[in-house]
Amino acid sequence: MPDPDRPSAVPWPPLLLVTVVGLGAVLRRLAPMPWPDGALGERLGWAGIALIVGGLGIELSVVMALRRAATTVMPHRGASALVTDGPFQRSRNPIYVAHVALVLGLGLLLGNGWWVALAPVFAVAIDRLAILREERHLEARFGDAYARYRASVRRWL
Repeated sequence: MPDPDRPSAVPWPPLLLVTVVGLGAVLRRLAPMPWPDGALGERLGWAGIALIVGGLGIELSVVMALRRAATTVMPHRGASALVTDGPFQRSRNPIYVAHVALVLGLGLLLGNGWWVALAPVFAVAIDRLAILREERHLEARFGDAYARYRASVRRWL
């Protein structure tokens, strides 16, 4: 039975984010991947900047929406309110979309193919270790209201 008080005892998303960033940095030193230079490398860098700026903007809007609703941003603590406005109108997990964008953006900006390769692995890990548990928690806590929200808003994008 899902715990209505909290989704998990472990704050998986920040732990996974730190792990992926650290692992990508170590792998880059141990086994660097080739990276395009010249105009293509420059375009990839600009795309990385766009992803980073977008990701940080989404993160800020998520924190503001959660604070307005007086509920926690911590992924291992129980939600006191079901937030469905702001960035939550487009994604049930906008902060995780932002985290993946940040990892991918860092990879593109800094020419680290490992971060680019690890971004989808990171997304799957967040989905399995955090999102599925959070969904069970929200369903247990908010019942039909969460079921209606889940039916109308996508998990990722």
